[in-house]
Amino acid sequence: MRTGRRHVTAAALVAAIALLGAACGGGGGGGGGNVSAACPAGGGTSPKAVSGHEPVTLCIWVPFANPELGEFKSVITSFQQQYPWISVVTVGNKNDTDVLNAIHAGTAPDVAVEGIPDNAPKYCSTDAYVDLKSNLQADNIDVQKIVPAGALAYTSYQGDQCMLPMLTDGYGLYYNTDMFQAAGISSPPKTYSEFFDDMKKLTQLNSDGSIKVAGFLPLQTGAYELANFVNGVYSNAQWYGPDGKSTLATDPEFQKLLEFTKSMTDYFGYDKLRRWFAQNGGENTEFAPANLFEHQKLAMVFDGEWRVGFIKNDKSDVPYATAPFPVADDHPELYGTGQIGGSTIGIPRDPAHPDEDWLLVKYLSLDTDAEKALAEQLHNIPTVVGALNDSALTSDPHFATFLKIFANKYSRYKQINTLGFADSDLYGQFVDKYLAGNVPDLHAGLEALAKEIDDQLQLGS
Repeated sequence: MRTGRRHVTAAALVAAIALLGAACGGGGGGGGGNVSAACPAGGGTSPKAVSGHEPVTLCIWVPFANPELGEFKSVITSFQQQYPWISVVTVGNKNDTDVLNAIHAGTAPDVAVEGIPDNAPKYCSTDAYVDLKSNLQADNIDVQKIVPAGALAYTSYQGDQCMLPMLTDGYGLYYNTDMFQAAGISSPPKTYSEFFDDMKKLTQLNSDGSIKVAGFLPLQTGAYELANFVNGVYSNAQWYGPDGKSTLATDPEFQKLLEFTKSMTDYFGYDKLRRWFAQNGGENTEFAPANLFEHQKLAMVFDGEWRVGFIKNDKSDVPYATAPFPVADDHPELYGTGQIGGSTIGIPRDPAHPDEDWLLVKYLSLDTDAEKALAEQLHNIPTVVGALNDSALTSDPHFATFLKIFANKYSRYKQINTLGFADSDLYGQFVDKYLAGNVPDLHAGLEALAKEIDDQLQLGS
């Protein structure tokens, strides 16, 4: 699971969501019987009749592909053992547009998991998903005591808890320990200025002046996870004010953050850095064994907790350690924090089996043992407090860093609203232009960008 990746275009997603307002009837059950129309024929185990319970087959759609899909199914097996009258069919490779189109068509799955939280406000505000507050209240669950506030914030909107977090990603710093030692750096940087200094010390050039090893990769499009850094969590930058309007131009932290990022890009030279990146495999290397950090061509990288598992699975021999990512010099109190945000789980509207749907949602998102098993299998961070001390996770110091980041009171996702991905897509395009040197006036550019985002919000309201 990797947050921040755009697996569908914003335009396609907005179009799919727009249909929800016009949709009438239909919904989660769809099949007219005990098996959802969203389930493939012949799937699942045979549920057993249990006293007081008729056999039910549920269909859950998830974004996972193998091997993650198989690992997820192993946890589903435990659920079926606990609730023998319920059989669960798991369908992988489903994204947010697939789910929205199915909701509109009346063929939605009973339960859906999505990999990125940006659309939760739109789902909640259009009743695309069931508000889970009544379920939580009926089971006397104080979810605020179970799930850290930073994760709850991206699964609800204006009091509607239409989703719950189910695992999350957290971002931090990976650094090459041998390169640190060779450069005389004794500890990981904690501030942007320390980070910039270390990046320069760690960068190695060939005799012709070309880059041999980059201390860091300050590029956005296709260049690993920088898009999630410039969201501003590490600078305490806020995307929206109390009035709901964009603060990209009025919060000075954004301008300082982008100026800092561009100063790193300018240190290398934008064209020189792009050329080095392309010559070493480019964007296709991030989630492949050819990853530049794993091949010791990057000394430091901003990445998520999943990289720990990737390094192991890729059999990379990179000597490394992990730490929280540096924070803005004027916000030292934030050190230890990180951007978080990951999978969400919910019940599409008009469910045929609401009680069984809730049992499955509750199990996957709030059961401590299930969250531990999911986190261990999928190499992600559990989203319930009780699972954060899981010895199978904390015993690896590389991974333990990210458990602490998630638990930090300042860790959060960027502010989201009913625009879904649209605001971050526009911002990403702007950042690309700025880093390339194609924005002559940064403040004026941010003002124009903020107006464009506000205009889109107004059109969508």
